[in-house]
Amino acid sequence: MKLPLAEKPLKVLFVGAEASPFVKVGGLGEVLRALPKAMRELGCDARMFMPKYGSMDAEKFPMKLEMGRLRVVPKEEDPHDLLILNILVHTDSDKGVTYFLENMECFEKRANVYGYADDTMRWVLLSRSAIEFAKRSKWKPDFIIANDWETGFIPNLLRTEYAEDKTLAGIGAVFCIHNLRNQGTFDAAFVSEVDADFGRKPIPPFFADMKYLNGMRRGILYADQIVTVSPTYAQEIVSKEYGEGLDGILQERRGDLVGILNGIDAERFDPATDTVIAARYSVHHLNARQKNKTALQRQFGLKEDEHIMILGMNCRLDEQKGLSLIEPIMKHLLDNLLFQFVLVGDGSSKYKKFFKELSGAYPSRVGVHLEYDEKLPRMIYAGADAVLVPSRFEPAGLVQLEAMRYGCIPIVRKTGGLADTVEDFDPHGGKGTGFVFEPFDPQALLITVVRAYESYRNKREWMRLVERAMSQDFSWKNSARKYMALCRKSKRNAAPKPPGS
Repeated sequence: MKLPLAEKPLKVLFVGAEASPFVKVGGLGEVLRALPKAMRELGCDARMFMPKYGSMDAEKFPMKLEMGRLRVVPKEEDPHDLLILNILVHTDSDKGVTYFLENMECFEKRANVYGYADDTMRWVLLSRSAIEFAKRSKWKPDFIIANDWETGFIPNLLRTEYAEDKTLAGIGAVFCIHNLRNQGTFDAAFVSEVDADFGRKPIPPFFADMKYLNGMRRGILYADQIVTVSPTYAQEIVSKEYGEGLDGILQERRGDLVGILNGIDAERFDPATDTVIAARYSVHHLNARQKNKTALQRQFGLKEDEHIMILGMNCRLDEQKGLSLIEPIMKHLLDNLLFQFVLVGDGSSKYKKFFKELSGAYPSRVGVHLEYDEKLPRMIYAGADAVLVPSRFEPAGLVQLEAMRYGCIPIVRKTGGLADTVEDFDPHGGKGTGFVFEPFDPQALLITVVRAYESYRNKREWMRLVERAMSQDFSWKNSARKYMALCRKSKRNAAPKPPGS
């Protein structure tokens, strides 16, 4: 006897340009490791589809051939067979089932994941290949969850070119917006109306000019459901201020738009078991945390002082992260308050220069590491007292979640996922998990840092604040349930209506 639809395990295929631990450039890679895993733990058959990059460790992640020498591009468009591809599969009890698109020309020859002139063609190939895989595979997903502009072509192709394909009938398309600003291989703020892609024309042939294809717009236009990574960001992006030129279409589709908060891998980010940090501890045994402060000071060459407050930052050095607020006030803060500051991050040469000069001016109090590092952020979370996240906009944000897990108090601007996850400290009511300001203004940040500094001096209150922050549950389980409910709701809404309804 067949189970009712609601009781059948969902089969979901995530498609994205990156996924940890295979390859990770930013937060998307972390999400596409943790969210499918959390859904699998709730009984969903969640699998991943992504490119196979040359940088990946074939010995660490052994793969076998799933489908060989597939042609997903017509011969007339690819006379030299540059886009013939294979689908490989890696299966692991922890990482689940991951399918890899293997193509030498578009992926294995490339040193980086992003940043090529033909990126749009590469992502159209990934999108089309995922659909062709779903079409030919014995394992049929109920839903494909496409992530960001790189895979926004999946809903587009499913609902246009593949609309009459019976083998794909019933597969739902969910489009997840992680960062609305990135819409293609162009700056959306400077595209003329003549060049703008409104998403209604067919995707051009491979090797044709795809420069101005807007994968974000197309994903929003054609998906059955649109999800973004926090409830507040879902509200913000329908406004002109945060809509990045797509607020009109998002307004039209707001009935299909939902915000589901990102989480963190609570097992991986756990100070009680983390082998990266100098001393392990928990919310019930916080005394050992002090050893991590000393280790952090040694790591960055700062004066060892167990009583001094340490502010930390872990971010991409980009205007989005609110660095224009820090630049005019940091020297004033350092000259008037006795604290130390550590930063790890890569990005804009302008901000690299600023932080390098700051470190030179305050050598015993400022330490910087101006390139990506996987271990240093956790050392900062475990050893620093507070972390700065003054973002101009922040769809979800992982830094504040990971920091609170380690008892590092976030100082954040009230926007996006920061607004959803950090409650402003109220010493009189004994509430709050961090320090929150709203105006995007250097003075607002300065006042908030001073407020945090003064609060730190009251050790008893600060310890209670740390305990509240560490007690928050930002694991993926709750978010995974919401993703699964969204898929089931979409499936029900898409079902044929009975006669006479």
